[in-house]
Amino acid sequence: MKFGIFYEHQLPRPWTEGAEHRLYMEALDQIELADKLGIDFAWEVEHHFLEEYSHSAAPEVFLAAASQRTKNIRLGHGIVLMPTNYNHPARVAERIATLDLVSSGRCEFGTGESASRAELEGFAIDPATRRAQWRETIEQTANLLAMDPYPGFEGEFFSMPCRNLVPKPVQRPHPPMWVACSNRDTIHLAAQLGLGALTFAFVDMGEAKKWVDDYYETIKTECVPIGHAINPNIAMVTSFSVHRDADEARRRGLDGFRFFQFGLGHHYAFGNHVPGRTDIWKQFEAMRDSLPDGGMGEGGIGTPEQQREHLQQFADAGVDQVVFIQQGGKNKHEHICESLELFAAEVMPTFKENEAERERKKMEELAPYLEEAMKRKQGMRELADSEIPPIVPYGYAIAETSGDTALDEATRLRRERMRKMGEAVRKSQS
Repeated sequence: MKFGIFYEHQLPRPWTEGAEHRLYMEALDQIELADKLGIDFAWEVEHHFLEEYSHSAAPEVFLAAASQRTKNIRLGHGIVLMPTNYNHPARVAERIATLDLVSSGRCEFGTGESASRAELEGFAIDPATRRAQWRETIEQTANLLAMDPYPGFEGEFFSMPCRNLVPKPVQRPHPPMWVACSNRDTIHLAAQLGLGALTFAFVDMGEAKKWVDDYYETIKTECVPIGHAINPNIAMVTSFSVHRDADEARRRGLDGFRFFQFGLGHHYAFGNHVPGRTDIWKQFEAMRDSLPDGGMGEGGIGTPEQQREHLQQFADAGVDQVVFIQQGGKNKHEHICESLELFAAEVMPTFKENEAERERKKMEELAPYLEEAMKRKQGMRELADSEIPPIVPYGYAIAETSGDTALDEATRLRRERMRKMGEAVRKSQS
């Protein structure tokens, strides 16, 4: 298997001076360490207004910073929110391509639709259309990244004329595409569309095996890619805290993981949130002893031996990547780093030894199915050169209709140079 680390940038109250800055700097230090240790992926969310649970509103900035402190680790959006009021598809494509360039081809393009009321209503998004918006915009974002030029599109939620997106990514036709999944139906949809499944659900291993089997059977039989390439991979999240003493591992990591779940529930299910005033950590502390345990998700907290047994279940189920929720609640930076180092020294080698061969065999088996799936894709038609509409500049029409007629000498001379240049171009073309 491969391994990833996952960031919400959680910051429980009370908030002290400089806490957010320290949170970000420590996360960058952790990713730099993970890269040196051989961890495969670093995932970063996009959320808005979800106080304490996620202070991660601009993942493209954070991941770009991480790219300059690392060499090998894959840098994943887990995820970009795709409804158009969050992000215009062309802007998403530009940011994905730029991250891929500055990271030398290490970008992973995870997508999602969002579900919290704070976010959806904060950006005036109709919850009833969020899935349809996601589906329309991820397809067009992939087209923007892959096509030269993009022929233009008139859709229900997104429209734009023919343009050629620059820059283009290192990974062609585009970086690997993923979708966030919280249930079996979404995993099935991911397989149908040829997307990697980034799975945020804590289920027993018997159920996980069913999800993985269904995903790969669907890839083989029903896949019609929404992008220009298929990313046949399934990742599942789990908790993370490793120490040679099991009780100490729980003391260091259990509260953080349970707050992760409590904060999620607060913003998505049961919380009554007053912006800028509600203290979620205080509520968590008051209810800590009466909360249900985290179930299968807590299996990543323990000794190296216990974690090996836990992770072996994912491997046996056919999971491609396990993603660790190590930054949760008030988990301490030094404990996270110590856990990563112990994991890399005593647990990870067990699963890395044959990973390249496992991946080779998997892709060899899938190759004919992926080829057939790509044949089923009905892509946008490329424009012939004669069909590409030219873009004629406004010239000075905007300034002249704005009432700004009093020109300084420098502006008058600049316009005169542009006029003469235009005459020369037209003469050369006649």
